[in-house]
Amino acid sequence: MNERINIASLEPKSFEVLLQMEKYIASTGLDHKLKELIKIRASQINKCAYCLEMHTEDARKEGETEQRIYALSAWEESPYFTGAERAALALTEEVTKLSEHGVRENTFQDMRKYFTDHQIAQIIIVIGQINFWNRINVSTKQLFHP
Repeated sequence: MNERINIASLEPKSFEVLLQMEKYIASTGLDHKLKELIKIRASQINKCAYCLEMHTEDARKEGETEQRIYALSAWEESPYFTGAERAALALTEEVTKLSEHGVRENTFQDMRKYFTDHQIAQIIIVIGQINFWNRINVSTKQLFHP
């Protein structure tokens, strides 16, 4: 597979903004493993090989288990995820697939069982950011270079 274009080199100022957003996301109090689960799940849905490689590697560095990484595509049927993780993964799927039915009220209210409104806002930002990266990488056929 050949990379179509490299947006980072063509539009470096836009990448500076994206990287600043990554610094903000890293500075939040959200659990690192949760952020990686969100990024992996959105990347699975969007079929972004680049982000899947990057974020499964990052998740392992954070101590995430292979078992949970492998089970993530079937998280609804898997016993390995907490209630809070399930709520965040449900929100991840609905935000990533907004055109299907938006974000359901019960999904949002389930988030409130586990997270503050401030944390929910941060999680939505994480979901939006990974979806943006997925769209860049899938549309340009960006290659992962560890």
